Amino acid sequence: MDSIDLVSFARSLIDIDSTTGREPAVVRVVEERLRRLGFRVDRQRVDPERDNLLAYDEPPSVVFSTHMDCVPPHIASAERDGWLFGRGSCDAKGILAAQVAAAVRLRRSGIRTVGLLFVVGEERGSDGAQVAARLAPPGAEPRYLVDGEPTENKLVAATRGILRLKLVARGRAMHSSFPELGESAIEKLVDAVTALRRIEWQSDPELGVTHYTVGVMSGGVAPNVVPAYAEAEILIRTVGDASLVRTAIRQSLSGIAVEELIEVPPVRFTVVDGFETATFPFTTDVPFLRGWGRPLLMGPGDPRVAHTDEERVPITELHRAVDLYERLARRLLGIE
Repeated sequence: MDSIDLVSFARSLIDIDSTTGREPAVVRVVEERLRRLGFRVDRQRVDPERDNLLAYDEPPSVVFSTHMDCVPPHIASAERDGWLFGRGSCDAKGILAAQVAAAVRLRRSGIRTVGLLFVVGEERGSDGAQVAARLAPPGAEPRYLVDGEPTENKLVAATRGILRLKLVARGRAMHSSFPELGESAIEKLVDAVTALRRIEWQSDPELGVTHYTVGVMSGGVAPNVVPAYAEAEILIRTVGDASLVRTAIRQSLSGIAVEELIEVPPVRFTVVDGFETATFPFTTDVPFLRGWGRPLLMGPGDPRVAHTDEERVPITELHRAVDLYERLARRLLGIE
């Protein structure tokens, strides 16, 4: 039976480019390691080339879960001054390694009802989690799902949702020497994006005020052509009912089309006495995995460095996460 060197295992995963859509190589490595550790491993087909992984012994009562994909660009691993660097070090390959190490430790102590669910596609629409949601776990339904995201090893009380929209403006193309005969789609779009600043956004006592990011804008074909088309994608971090956000946007923006791309609602999580708790502004796969048990959320790493060129996690925090995952599973199973 194989064993887990936590940092070495995490680095082996970080060094694989698993940018969303390119997960097959990391799936193979994780599956091989889980099988060597003695777990039964099932693949869940997401598309012809990509699969989730479910590892277990007996039908699980507690499932540790996180994602195998990362945002671009790929950054190889490095160790410096007690830190583990690289893409996925905290979001979420370091977490995956810590969850596997905790499951192995529990298994070796005789606890065989903790499973592992590792999904693809979390960073771009959660298609892996949506497939997992349609597949029944083996045996009785798990009672708890412990999802892993960087939370500085704090149990999360609540997370924001997201509402991702595309704003589309259409105009009339014309030679730029006759602008009065054209209609600029870009100017319409700029007006719409500016109007977002004047909306009175929802607030929540625990999660704060709804906020948004204009992440992508494009339009036009040449500097000397009045643009006939422009679009922008916006990501809104919601704290309550998304229908109120939709209404506010449609009332504030005119002359453009609003297309909805994805919605993920805010989540209130299960918390456990004796664990430090906090709220966070990001969202997770959890809303798609309700059938996998009451949700908890915890993981090593600071979310403020995730997705950055300096993504990193303290190695001591990775080791502490293994202890915390083990202690949390024991508490949830009533074995302490």
